[in-house]
Amino acid sequence: MNKITSPEPMSETPLLEMRGISKSFPGVKALNDVNISLFPGKVTALIGENGAGKSTLVKILTGIYASEEGEIQVDGKPVAFANAQDAMDFGVTAIHQETVLFDELSVAENIFLGHAPKTRLGLVNWKAVNARALALLHSLESNIDPRVRLKDLSIAQRHLVAIARALSVDARIVIMDEPTAALSRKEVDDLFQIVKRLKAQGKAILFISHKFDEVYEIADHYAVFRDGKAVGSGALAGVGQDEIVKLMVGRSIEHAFPKVDIPLGETVLSVENYTHPTEFRDINFALRKGEIFGIYGLVGAGRSEICQSLFGVTRPSGGSLKLDGREIAIHSPSDAIKAGIVYVPEERGRHGAVLQLPIYQNISLPSLTRTSRLGLLRAAEEFALARKYAERFDLRAAALSVPVGTLSGGNQQKVVIGKWLATQPKILILDEPTKGIDIGSKAAVHAFISELASEGLSIIMVSSELPEILGMSDRVLVMREGLSAGIFERSHLNAETLVRAATGNA
Repeated sequence: MNKITSPEPMSETPLLEMRGISKSFPGVKALNDVNISLFPGKVTALIGENGAGKSTLVKILTGIYASEEGEIQVDGKPVAFANAQDAMDFGVTAIHQETVLFDELSVAENIFLGHAPKTRLGLVNWKAVNARALALLHSLESNIDPRVRLKDLSIAQRHLVAIARALSVDARIVIMDEPTAALSRKEVDDLFQIVKRLKAQGKAILFISHKFDEVYEIADHYAVFRDGKAVGSGALAGVGQDEIVKLMVGRSIEHAFPKVDIPLGETVLSVENYTHPTEFRDINFALRKGEIFGIYGLVGAGRSEICQSLFGVTRPSGGSLKLDGREIAIHSPSDAIKAGIVYVPEERGRHGAVLQLPIYQNISLPSLTRTSRLGLLRAAEEFALARKYAERFDLRAAALSVPVGTLSGGNQQKVVIGKWLATQPKILILDEPTKGIDIGSKAAVHAFISELASEGLSIIMVSSELPEILGMSDRVLVMREGLSAGIFERSHLNAETLVRAATGNA
């Protein structure tokens, strides 16, 4: 398993231990016999690429999911979290990257929502709510007025309110899930001062981050997850970034990626200095005929946002696009479709398909002008069009008239891709094409992606899965914090290079 032994023994007694934790979802083993320990007055960094199982572990630890195997111990005694309230009762609290707060409520109301102090008559004790909120904010060295509405605060101040909310229960174990994603360096420094105060109070902290510089600055211990397994843990002192990166990505590319290497054709799409007001800046790349162009990066790096802009969902603020050498302007998805650019979104159930409609209507939906006469739909032509792509992709369904929502994830993805191929595009954009798909169906999706490229279709593929990016891409654009961190040729692709570029540890 390539586990490494820390040079510093971890002799402390854990405040919380998770032993032999396993959790499965349909087609996916999210966690497989994992162990992790959290120590009083220490920060444990949980590290792993997207899909490694970090979020599942947090949800089990906060009572949202129940594990199928293993146990959780607090102070050496087994505990069971049937729900989130149980976890809070044992002192487990979480600060998420996107904590749900309410703009129209006051700071104090947000902090104590759901567990406000009451009077003897059972009414909310507003004097106590405001006083306790003020005391919490002062403990975080914040001068925010607890009576102001949340919408009047800055992003950093909102983050402090989220931290205060997490600490408003009697927290002993604090989970920080990507807490610095939206913060400036000054705000990160302020947050780390809060973390140090929490350590001094003896709280055990689980710190989840993709940023190695922050991990090494604040963490005492580390745990690395890969593919749902714990592959290394220990004291962080003396363990180099190289060793952590190898643990994160230390696997060979499986034979699940039937990439066909073909000579690439002429440039189809040129993206020059492409910029969005808030999501990405100065992106440059050229897409060639028959190419699978991968885009890799951490969550929030701007990958999907580039694709959505190319498809006209959002508008850029600068730069240009050239299709077959001619400059084009895309202001809407209809403009993109007319130009021959189509987009399969990450959330196929919400944005890619109409789950209640039958297969044949989903596939024909973008091609209604071909399946109608004088404004009237012709069911026979819709069926014929749908049958063509259902047969091509070996769609497994009882009939073309069944709702898409009744299909497996892999077959739903085939429907979404089929509907766009029916428009006969030049460029197919795939955002996380195998997300939520079982292993067997992934291979089938990869097979027809490769087949489409070999037929001359140009493909842009966003993926969080390193094996998929490495196994399918001709070239890879790595994104980091809205900027290009480099474009890598297939001959120079390897997991460590991409992870270093994505995390800023090149």
